[in-house]
Amino acid sequence: MKKIEAIVRPSKLDEVKDALAAAGVSGMTITEVRGFGNQKGFMDHFRVSEVYVNLLPKIQIKMVVHDEDVARVVEALIAAARTGEIGDGKVFVSDIAEAYRIRTGERGEKAI
Repeated sequence: MKKIEAIVRPSKLDEVKDALAAAGVSGMTITEVRGFGNQKGFMDHFRVSEVYVNLLPKIQIKMVVHDEDVARVVEALIAAARTGEIGDGKVFVSDIAEAYRIRTGERGEKAI
């Protein structure tokens, strides 16, 4: 089992969700987050003063998938999230040692 975490632009959320559903992802957790990377931030105007915004709004998506599904899911996610501009985001893949479904007590691959 692998956990896939992605940080994407908020404007790409619907496209990414649709692409993940089409790739067979049956569940995901979506969180609104703020952060910065190479994009750094931007200058904005608030009333009469300029404000430097260095923590940009992003969407974090987490899901756990079977090992054999990782490449397909990551490719679908990247294709849906890409704009070609700085700030498109990142994808991280990590191992999951164990998973449990609370309702039924299932564990491992069955719990996904």
